[in-house]
Amino acid sequence: MFVDSHCHINFEGLGDRLPQVLENMRENAVTHALCVSVDLETLPSVLDIASRYENVYASVGVHPDHEHMREPSVAELVELAEHPKVVAIGETGLDYYRLGERTIADMEWQRERFRTHIRAAHATGKPLIVHTRAASDDTLRIMEEERAGEPGGVMHCFTEPWAIAERALAQNFYISLSGIVTFKSATDVQEVSRRVPIERLLIETDSPYLAPVPFRGKPNEPAYVSHVGRFIAQQRGLPDAELGAVTTQNFFRLFKIQPPA
Repeated sequence: MFVDSHCHINFEGLGDRLPQVLENMRENAVTHALCVSVDLETLPSVLDIASRYENVYASVGVHPDHEHMREPSVAELVELAEHPKVVAIGETGLDYYRLGERTIADMEWQRERFRTHIRAAHATGKPLIVHTRAASDDTLRIMEEERAGEPGGVMHCFTEPWAIAERALAQNFYISLSGIVTFKSATDVQEVSRRVPIERLLIETDSPYLAPVPFRGKPNEPAYVSHVGRFIAQQRGLPDAELGAVTTQNFFRLFKIQPPA
């Protein structure tokens, strides 16, 4: 039994074949999924899917890489998070990967957006879904300044070295690993998969992106999180069922979801 803690099944290629996506989940023992918001413009499609499918949950947030999307206020995020299927704030964070001719100083809009989301998490008591790429020091600094560890959350699609994972864990955050962990070159992520305390580990697809081996280069979907889980189980020397059960329990605990009877 596995759970996909981060996917975008409202995106093209998944949202237009949802019944098959959900059936593929069932056939691969993937019981639940969290459909993650990236902007307010497409949020209605996220909420619609979560409302229609009992085993799909939603988040509310604006991705750090979406520069020209409408900026949410704390009050707006708090109001949107009142939806009964919304279990998290995000995804949010910092992404300095494509600076181009800009400098890090030019990314203050990202840092302010991140702070807005953290403050909404405080106001709602819902955990954060944090995206960080080429920006780990600033991400962790802002998390500390804004006391992000109080609502807590998850570092999604984690790709940093173990030293960064330790700093996130110290701030009461979970670590979520995607299909990247199955890539031969991802030695840092594989080390994290072995060392992170199992009670703080989540697994995800980030679908439709980052399909795990043996589907690398093809469109990803939540069913493939089972391959992520099995790979990590092998890394840790655990039975697949144990890794699946513990990461599923972690998902329910972090997002305050009542497990099925």
